[in-house]
Amino acid sequence: MTIININALGVTLGDPLFSDLTLTISKGDRIGLVAANGRGKTTLLDCLAGQFDPTTGEITRARGLRVGHVAQNVPDVAQGQTLYDWVLAALPAEQAEYESWRVDVVLDGLSVPYDVHHKPLRELSGGWQRTAMLATAWVTEPDILLLDEPTNHLDLYRIGLLQDWLAALPRDVPVVITSHDRAFLDATTNRTLFLRVERSRVFQRPFTAARNALDEADGADERRFANDLNKAQQLRKQAAKLKNIGINSGSDLLITKTKQLNERAAQMEAAAKPAHQDRSAGDIKLGNSGTHAKALITLDDVPVQTPDGRLLYKTGQKWVSQGDRIVLLGANGTGKTQLIKMIQQALSGASPTLKCAPSVVPAYSDQHLSQLSDSDTPMTAIAGQFNIGDQRARGVLAGAGVSIQMQDTKIAALSGGQKARLAMLVLRLKNPNFYLLDEPTNHLDIEGQEALERELIAHDASCLLVSHDRSFLRNVGNRFWWIDGKKLKEVENPEAFLSGEMGAP
Repeated sequence: MTIININALGVTLGDPLFSDLTLTISKGDRIGLVAANGRGKTTLLDCLAGQFDPTTGEITRARGLRVGHVAQNVPDVAQGQTLYDWVLAALPAEQAEYESWRVDVVLDGLSVPYDVHHKPLRELSGGWQRTAMLATAWVTEPDILLLDEPTNHLDLYRIGLLQDWLAALPRDVPVVITSHDRAFLDATTNRTLFLRVERSRVFQRPFTAARNALDEADGADERRFANDLNKAQQLRKQAAKLKNIGINSGSDLLITKTKQLNERAAQMEAAAKPAHQDRSAGDIKLGNSGTHAKALITLDDVPVQTPDGRLLYKTGQKWVSQGDRIVLLGANGTGKTQLIKMIQQALSGASPTLKCAPSVVPAYSDQHLSQLSDSDTPMTAIAGQFNIGDQRARGVLAGAGVSIQMQDTKIAALSGGQKARLAMLVLRLKNPNFYLLDEPTNHLDIEGQEALERELIAHDASCLLVSHDRSFLRNVGNRFWWIDGKKLKEVENPEAFLSGEMGAP
């Protein structure tokens, strides 16, 4: 049964985001909505929720349709409310008064601990805030769920819980999900919409299989376009020969035939549609300056502690060698970021139990991109830090997806994706030989994640990284350290952690 019908939909905000989109959403659909940063995913969800008017086309909804829309951020007006009260306020007043038990049922289904229920939203982590938004949508018993980046700020354990929760929903409730988490899309969707400026494509399969089908379809389009242009060129060559013969022989019939061939060639050229070419959101390029040191970092049973001195675990004897791409596994709060910070601090000073080779040139990026200052501009962040000259600075910024118009505005005004690409540019310009990366895929779209993967592997970069993106850590890692209890142990692969433990505390 169709519950939403989209016909020839288009949105233009300065430039076109998408156009001529036609899509039917039926009961049981689990649709993954995929596009690069800033290409209209959130706008399309807003249109489906009735919160934004499209430029062209129309959306027809089933009569009385209740839409549950989970946006990316908690509204400022809700920050002072407790999680429980905000979810309760989503119910109609009379229902909230007599059926508050509905809130308890939803929060229990989402595995929200009781001690979190009555904390103000402003005091909760981004992961709990996202869970609260999901509860606020689901408590209203919607007929369709629209989820905008639902895994943002969630650790692996809660991503697993969210997957299980979605799998347990009534099968007739359709869900539309925007996400850059490839493994999550594979686990939760059965259709994939690739949103494009022109000719968006829909496949009846999850992301990875749909992506393969998309590549095949784009390849076929490219071959068809080249073939059509080649046929048109052959017609023009025939027309040129006939024209010469017609002129020399004085044949009006051949001159007419020449005109017809040229007209046919022009029609074929006009009808030929080039294959889709994505506008890049910006290049991600890394480097590896190399070093002769065999062991870059040596950990001699280093104690990793909380800021107030509580022991989390000891590292045992560990080494980081050239070409090691080590993924640090562990539940939230076990001390992954703490170890990253300890190594980063040791690289800029002495440590009796943590030794760094003198030739190590580090590049550090944390999950909040704190190496960037919101009060700087992209130009001052690059030209002021590196001696490369203004002209080259503007060139590398443009290559990283920061347009000329944005280069002299405050970094605070950049999108999350632009900030992430700018941060990667800063790392590259340091010309490092060792990367410390804490959640480097935060804010990166799928294109950016895949580019970062390729760069780390192609340059045989040495790195220690933390990531909650299963596809990324599987593709990049060649060594894995697991924080298990009070010990840091090396494991052959991450699968036991991902499938068995899922980062459970």
